[in-house]
Amino acid sequence: MDFEQARFNMIEQQIRTWDVLDPDVLDLLAAVKREDFVPAAYRTLAFSDLEIPLPCGESMLAPKVEARLLQEVAVRKHEWVLEVGTGSGFMAALLGHCAAHVLSLEIHPELAEAAQQRLRQAGVMNANVRCMDASHELPPGEFDVIVLSGSVAQIPQALIDRLKPGGRLCAVVGELPIMRAQLLTRVDERASRLTDLFDTVAPRLHGFAEAERFHF
Repeated sequence: MDFEQARFNMIEQQIRTWDVLDPDVLDLLAAVKREDFVPAAYRTLAFSDLEIPLPCGESMLAPKVEARLLQEVAVRKHEWVLEVGTGSGFMAALLGHCAAHVLSLEIHPELAEAAQQRLRQAGVMNANVRCMDASHELPPGEFDVIVLSGSVAQIPQALIDRLKPGGRLCAVVGELPIMRAQLLTRVDERASRLTDLFDTVAPRLHGFAEAERFHF
């Protein structure tokens, strides 16, 4: 398989057509080898417009969703990033090229270990993976950026509280059949601003509370 041609086609046919036009993001997608983060059985599908299965019943986000989230959150070189839901480690690799440091949390030990190995093999030395259930426990400290690589029914307040003033959190929020990517910006210690970005769907992150349903 011609991976370079497939990568070019992904960027031109999927990514650009989804309004991802930031040249830095496009250059990064051309440079970071997505096929190295995909399970061997699905390597030829690395650039397809689909969610690639991972062990433990998980899956990677579709390439266009990864790219759009990365563009919208606009990570800068001095910033510290928290990712929830490491999966394959590909998003952590992309974030690592943009940030000062990335801490990525993964609930499954098998995925966490494999993702850390892939990151080291790819030369991404400023991204660390920690096996942790982020729905019940979070690492200490505050972050400039938080990215949820999966969907939640609503943005958890515990994660908002870990944002520095001026920090941003990007997540896919809602329930099937329609979810929405949102960008939350923490204005100060007491106020946040929420912006709707685009409609999409994404696999659920484990452990976070579902929306309450009305019963008649």
